[in-house]
Amino acid sequence: MTPVPAGLVEAPTTPTATLRGLLVERTALDQATRDAMFALLTAHFAGVERDVFDRDLAEKTAAILLRDGTGVVRGFSTLLVYPSEAAGRPVTVVYSGDTIVDRAWWGSPALAQGWLGAVRALAANGGEVYWLLITSGFRTYRFLPVFFREFQPRPAGPAAPSDTALLTALARERFGAHFDAAAGVVRFPRPQRLAADLLDVPSGRAVDPHVGFFLARNPGHAAGDELVCLTRIHDDNLTAAGRRIARHLERG
Repeated sequence: MTPVPAGLVEAPTTPTATLRGLLVERTALDQATRDAMFALLTAHFAGVERDVFDRDLAEKTAAILLRDGTGVVRGFSTLLVYPSEAAGRPVTVVYSGDTIVDRAWWGSPALAQGWLGAVRALAANGGEVYWLLITSGFRTYRFLPVFFREFQPRPAGPAAPSDTALLTALARERFGAHFDAAAGVVRFPRPQRLAADLLDVPSGRAVDPHVGFFLARNPGHAAGDELVCLTRIHDDNLTAAGRRIARHLERG
């Protein structure tokens, strides 16, 4: 088991008007919570299988749970935190696993606040910290430009060679033969595919350059292909929106 770093377990909880985010060690997730997480995932993805979900969760470090006022799980994101020297230098990797928020709570900032609070606490321990994300949905990809100034891949142009090398090394280390380096995507043998209604791009989003870029870079997203993304976790890499959340968290 990968232990939860001290800086991560002490990340602040995040109350909101509708949801409360709480970081929980994976080993502390009871069966009822795991069942609720699986049910939520199956409501938003096709091809979800319980043995795959359980196996994936078993390797994770922690999960951010989003509960409503009655305690019902309305969203979650699993995290794996581990050290890597795959690119020839030591870094800490925060890898996001299954992540979903119930459609009815999409407007809540609880996940963004809870997630940023957790990873900023980890980054405060020193060293280089990177977020490794794979996604088959444009909504998750949009999290990157909203909160981070520099990330890859992105429509602004090619990344620095050293950043590209880091992404490639981490993806190969994590996903092995499932990673297609030329395409920049991961293709799992038993992929989870977004529900049909979540694949539709609303007319207002179609003109978003980041949405267009994601769809062009990951043409197999409907089949469950996952675009590999990477960004550095540091306050100097936060956008104005990211800094607002950071200030909110610091005020408690």
